[in-house]
Amino acid sequence: MFDLFSDIFARRDNVFTRMDARAKMIVASCLILAVICSHRIALPLVAGVLCVSTMLFLGIPRSIVLLRLAAPLGIVVVLIAAQTFLTKGTPIYSISVHDFELTATHEGLERGLLMGSRVLGSVSVILLLGAVTPAFKIFHALRWFRVPEGWVEIALLVYRYTFALLDQTADVAAAQSTRLGYSSVRRSISSVGVLAGTVLTRCIDQAMRTHEAMMLRGYQGRFPFAPIPRMATSEVRNVCFAVSGIIALYTILEWWPG
Repeated sequence: MFDLFSDIFARRDNVFTRMDARAKMIVASCLILAVICSHRIALPLVAGVLCVSTMLFLGIPRSIVLLRLAAPLGIVVVLIAAQTFLTKGTPIYSISVHDFELTATHEGLERGLLMGSRVLGSVSVILLLGAVTPAFKIFHALRWFRVPEGWVEIALLVYRYTFALLDQTADVAAAQSTRLGYSSVRRSISSVGVLAGTVLTRCIDQAMRTHEAMMLRGYQGRFPFAPIPRMATSEVRNVCFAVSGIIALYTILEWWPG
């Protein structure tokens, strides 16, 4: 779970981690915009394959990549199924359940595949960005993009205490397991309820302790942020080159006949 949510892989030294976080965020935003605006599945699939291949090339374990893609894959399956059976069009298959009939349509399947590919392509871009950019650099770059300080402060605290929440959840679950709390379905349901309540209580206690600690350290309603230097000329050139490549790729895959 720690590897699944942390940015530990972003702290390795490679050509992508050495790039300016602002440059990577600009390029990622442009690529996500191109994926969202695409009318064919080619561009989202190309973006997804490139991002996943890059993560594997950088040495990120395949199991971690698959786990991070598991949730969006579930959303994609639901989207495709919903669009296939709820969109009117040319019937391709019918399923009868008692007196209710579901009809899959060609237009619905195409629409579902397009929406699913957009989700996978966009999520893959975000996963790659998180895999090559430490979280603190992303938060620092958000201030350069004029994101309100309050939003950045909340994001910092949420990210910081996500791992504290995971540790507390793991401790409670381990204690329940040693007491055979998950030995049967009935006891498992009861244990999950106790786990949720216990973790929620601990979260409230942690929030109070964190606020008191911040006040003792001179917190006056805002975090101090370090000055943000200008982006290097080389990084600006890299951004222009990457954005030009995205525009060219979008033009080719979206407007090429066929």
